Amino acid sequence: MERERLQKIIARAGFASRREAEEMIRTGRVTVNGKIITELGSKADSKTDHVKVDGKLITRPEPLRYILLYKPKEVMTTVNDPEGRKTVLDLVRGVKERLFPVGRLDYQSEGLILLTNDGQLAFQISHPSQGSVKTYHVKVRGVPEERLVEKLRRGITLDGRRTLPCEIDRLRTTGTAEDTGNSWFEVRLREGRTQQIRKMFKALGHPVSKLKRVSIGPISDGSLSAGQWRELTKQEVRLLATQKEPARKRVAKRPGTRKKTATRRETSSSAAGKQTTRRPSKSRAAKLRTN
Repeated sequence: MERERLQKIIARAGFASRREAEEMIRTGRVTVNGKIITELGSKADSKTDHVKVDGKLITRPEPLRYILLYKPKEVMTTVNDPEGRKTVLDLVRGVKERLFPVGRLDYQSEGLILLTNDGQLAFQISHPSQGSVKTYHVKVRGVPEERLVEKLRRGITLDGRRTLPCEIDRLRTTGTAEDTGNSWFEVRLREGRTQQIRKMFKALGHPVSKLKRVSIGPISDGSLSAGQWRELTKQEVRLLATQKEPARKRVAKRPGTRKKTATRRETSSSAAGKQTTRRPSKSRAAKLRTN
């Protein structure tokens, strides 16, 4: 077997995600054949080299598991919690493999979260440059002006960094009129900073009162209740691995683009038609009669 990067070997063995494995290497927690390795570019052969994490030998990779969990509110999206609060792993007892959550979903939020021991897939899903689009349903206080929501779509500066552009659609309001009560939005974004959506709407003066993640890329399941989970199908894993976006999103954009193009063409054709049927000038009409 050819030599591979250490972080890939560690992630495939189910010890941690690839990002966490990189941090383990940086901090000297990984050894190869008894030698401490701190360089991220280092490689090893998992079949012949003795790779250890915190002194524990990595033997054969665990079977890969992919679990979709509906996280309830007031549950931590971590492997363990120093304060003793319930974590997502407490909800999937009986699974032998060493799982870890992919991405974040804050303590007061609920919705879908992926648990796996596939470090490579976890990296693909969560990395902002190529990650899957996550979709959220968000309830905020009041009714934000459209011009303010448009700022969020384009990106704003939070904690000294600008957010990536995202998609935000107003779903409904709770009042008797469109501009009264509170508002529900559907938010689709690729990055996932800590409490990003809450901070975005708070910056507008319309704090979030409820937040629920309803899909991870093309994966959704409206039948799961809080605390319930299921295994992903092979087809769902393939969709995540190939970074397929939700079909609904693509279909919604294309017809509008074609329609606009057709409209411009029809306008041009109409204008051309008017020019060809225009009456000849008086001088040209006189020449025609003479001939």
